[in-house]
Amino acid sequence: MTTLGIDLGTSNSLVAYWKEDKPVLIPNIFGEFLTPSVVGVDNNGEFLIGKIAKERLTSHPDKTAAVFKRFMGTEKSFYLGNQDFSATDLSSFVLKSLKEDAEKFLGEICTEAVISVPAYFNNSQRKATIDAAFLAGLKVERLISEPTAAAIAYGIHEQEDTTLLVIDIGGGTFDVSILEMFDGVMQVIAIAGNNYLGGEDFTTVIIEDFLIKSSLKKNQLSAEEYASIYKQAEDAKQVVCKAGIGKIVLNENEYTLTEKHFEKISQSLILKLREPIIQSLKDADLKPVDIEQVVLIGGATKMPIIKSFASKFLGKIPFMHINPDETVGLGAAVQAALKERHESLEEFILTDVCAHTLGVESVRQLSEHRYQEGVFSPIIERNTTIPVSRMEEFSTVYDNQSHVKMVVYQGESRNVKDNLKIGELEITLPPNTKKESVLETRFTYDKNGILEILVKFVATGEEKQLIIQNNPGALSESELHERLEKLKHLKIHPRDRSENRLLLARADRIYQTSLGGKRKYVESLMIEFQRTIESQDEKKIRIQSEDLKEQLAKLEGVSWD
Repeated sequence: MTTLGIDLGTSNSLVAYWKEDKPVLIPNIFGEFLTPSVVGVDNNGEFLIGKIAKERLTSHPDKTAAVFKRFMGTEKSFYLGNQDFSATDLSSFVLKSLKEDAEKFLGEICTEAVISVPAYFNNSQRKATIDAAFLAGLKVERLISEPTAAAIAYGIHEQEDTTLLVIDIGGGTFDVSILEMFDGVMQVIAIAGNNYLGGEDFTTVIIEDFLIKSSLKKNQLSAEEYASIYKQAEDAKQVVCKAGIGKIVLNENEYTLTEKHFEKISQSLILKLREPIIQSLKDADLKPVDIEQVVLIGGATKMPIIKSFASKFLGKIPFMHINPDETVGLGAAVQAALKERHESLEEFILTDVCAHTLGVESVRQLSEHRYQEGVFSPIIERNTTIPVSRMEEFSTVYDNQSHVKMVVYQGESRNVKDNLKIGELEITLPPNTKKESVLETRFTYDKNGILEILVKFVATGEEKQLIIQNNPGALSESELHERLEKLKHLKIHPRDRSENRLLLARADRIYQTSLGGKRKYVESLMIEFQRTIESQDEKKIRIQSEDLKEQLAKLEGVSWD
């Protein structure tokens, strides 16, 4: 059975599959690869998906919906005639249409898919995407971030080692990913983004400029008039991007748009592109000069102002030899093939990172009797390579505390009220529990979006477990147990792992047999390694371990006075 790779986009969507040794796009009923992410109903109440629905956006704005991907995971409703739908509902119609196109093309029933999502989608948005797939009759165990999918499609046959920055600007979202390619391994090292910035915003600034120049207000326009302005603004944007002059005409109002003026009114949006790029470089501990390749994907990156911005800001001419509209779908098909362990991809390995910081709500002591509540305590930081396991210690606040509620959040704010709550568990404490009794809290997170929380009350050894899935119910109990078993080796604290204990024992032996400056130097090496171990950062531990081995080997052959 073929697993599909699907790019569920804000403006357009497409589906692909792996054939022999490469990803292949699947055409829709019109023989085209791109299916507009537009849903409508006709006068008989029948659903229209894709190209037909898009044609009716201007003539039937009250019965047609577009750009709903921006509202995945929210409670926003879209009204088509007298019916209301969520973004998840509408996305499921698009996915079902893609599924039917694939089944007709392949001549088989398709029930499994890998779907791409913006790298910066949070847990609610990812879950809403999987829910949409379920409603469309698709089982999704794996989501892949759009920039990562594009990088896979770009790098699947590349042989050279490189550091790659992918800029993905679709219709409604903007993502940045930094990846390293080496020895058949593609490692995501940092991601950042803005879920409310995309090509639609560049259309909006044209509309806003037209309304100002024409002394019009949006609330004075009929739905049909606004839909007409929107269509003309979209067309004007396309014309200007090809060095032409765009026009909008409404009644007696006429508006012209040149490339220079479009660049001027878009400056506020161009400035917004800078922050996620800077954040991703900072998280990766890189400078623009360290980036060897820049890849642009997403329809909005066809705009000359985007290409110009990327070239100037990063000092690199972007790689232009891939189709920005199709690359994500092709990458999703590669991920589907990796999931199926295709023979032709045996040499290719992909690692990913945690998009958002995961942690718990805690209190901070300000004075002897004063506490600040609602504090976010990170456990797994954003851009940590997954799978990963981290443990932090927390303690009770007062004597005879009867219970502890561990509330799990996702986000970057220091206050939990500004982050996303994704789960909670409660631990009942025994009578006479002393203040500052320790609770070891371990988060283990894997590439399938499974987060396991284990809380251990040290005084009694009692443990409580909470499992949070992006797609609850997609895995059977036995499948879930199997996944968690594979992660067991991660749950041993680095300080307790045999290889690290052996290395420290070796260093201690050299310390004991040394004197003077040599002894002090060995001690400094041990302290530095122990600090690295306590960070629980596997990459740093691995690098520091190799360095310590090298230093100890040298010391064993050196005599210091």
